[in-house]
Amino acid sequence: MSKVPLTARGAEQLREELKRLKSEERPRVVNAIAEARSHGDLRENAEYHAAKDQQGMIEARIRDIEAKLANAQIIDVTQLDASGRVVFGATVHLVDMESGEAAQYRIVGEDESDIKDGLLSVSSPIARALIGKEEGDTAEVAAPGGRRTYEIARVEYV
Repeated sequence: MSKVPLTARGAEQLREELKRLKSEERPRVVNAIAEARSHGDLRENAEYHAAKDQQGMIEARIRDIEAKLANAQIIDVTQLDASGRVVFGATVHLVDMESGEAAQYRIVGEDESDIKDGLLSVSSPIARALIGKEEGDTAEVAAPGGRRTYEIARVEYV
């Protein structure tokens, strides 16, 4: 499997989630299964089946996180010498050339992305259009609502 880019912050969040799943969620669901078993006949025990389903989801998420961390290429943007270019992990301040609206995005890995929080997936059309550009450059993006042109107002590495 090829390496998947992940910011240092994103890797830490995955490690925290993994720790929580293993130390809190897994024991809680094991206790729920034991409690449900004590109620007798498992064939018609909804609590038991719900707890087993939840256990399966927790174990699947643990395996998923472990695989992502094992295949991650963790990039600390503060250590990069990007010379003002937009790179993975950079925070980019944009101005929509048509509307004049300002926006700010941080380019992150797919698993970290959350557009509501300004975390933009590196594989998104906007990020692909921005990568390699510098302050003052413009980028054309083929968005679902049509073509948009953005000016890069500032690039930060925080």
